[in-house]
Amino acid sequence: MEPFVSGQFRSFIITGSHWINTMYRCAFLALATTACAVPAIVQAQAVQRNFPQNALRGALVIRSPFEATLNDVDAQLTPGVRIRGQNNMLQMSGALIGAKLLVHYTLDSDGRIDKVWILTPEEAAKTPWPTTMAQAQAWSFDPIAQVWSKP
Repeated sequence: MEPFVSGQFRSFIITGSHWINTMYRCAFLALATTACAVPAIVQAQAVQRNFPQNALRGALVIRSPFEATLNDVDAQLTPGVRIRGQNNMLQMSGALIGAKLLVHYTLDSDGRIDKVWILTPEEAAKTPWPTTMAQAQAWSFDPIAQVWSKP
């Protein structure tokens, strides 16, 4: 019985088929994924977080998903509080219960904690940083360098 395709075309179809020889596609996909992932990882490690001018520094202990102690004073978290970890990814308040954290934070109009950034050692080394609203109003802030200067 003679195959439907013969001669030169038969060898091309069997050896050059994308459906039969799939290994090179897998290798290409793995190489492309790695090439795209490496720059993203390097870039994520080198990102400097920019804090708003109204961000204050404090010691935060989360007692429950809606209650905390901020600088040894009872405080409330807003229902939509955004807590960013040292890697700048969102953290759930329930996962941080009991941990003592050095943070930058902002307050909403009702005086509740609205946004929180857990500081890295490099960010914590930047001093001075205001701990009260009175200090923040009296000092000057450079948003590009992310530093405060006392008058």
